[in-house]
Amino acid sequence: MRKVTYIAVFEPIPVGGYSVYFPDVPGCISCGDNLTYAHAMASEALGLHLYALEKKGEPFPPAAETPSIERETAEGFLVSPVTVYPDIVKNDLDNRAVKTNVTLPAWLKELAEERGVNYSKLFQAALMDYLNIQTTDQLNA
Repeated sequence: MRKVTYIAVFEPIPVGGYSVYFPDVPGCISCGDNLTYAHAMASEALGLHLYALEKKGEPFPPAAETPSIERETAEGFLVSPVTVYPDIVKNDLDNRAVKTNVTLPAWLKELAEERGVNYSKLFQAALMDYLNIQTTDQLNA
């Protein structure tokens, strides 16, 4: 399983908490009300950022041994490694439930509701059958 680590810079915010940026991952930023939460949010932001890069077919940026800290970084900043597992992030995001709308004749919807049809389960099974996708349940049968 792949493991990716980048250095994150945690800057104290005057109103409390920390903003976070990754010198080696342009555009990947986050924040949190305290250091623990900021670290968790930085990890989530990094995972999502790397996921987006992979979806676009772009490589991950190389991690420098000594990242360059921006000159404008606030006094009292902290530097910490943040590690993510891109395959776990990808699996979680690719398999999350998402909503989609379907259009049906009213009479069909009423009949399905009378019979207690689970639209999500039925639509998912029908779509997988239509796309000729075998699930692990079908492979084990």
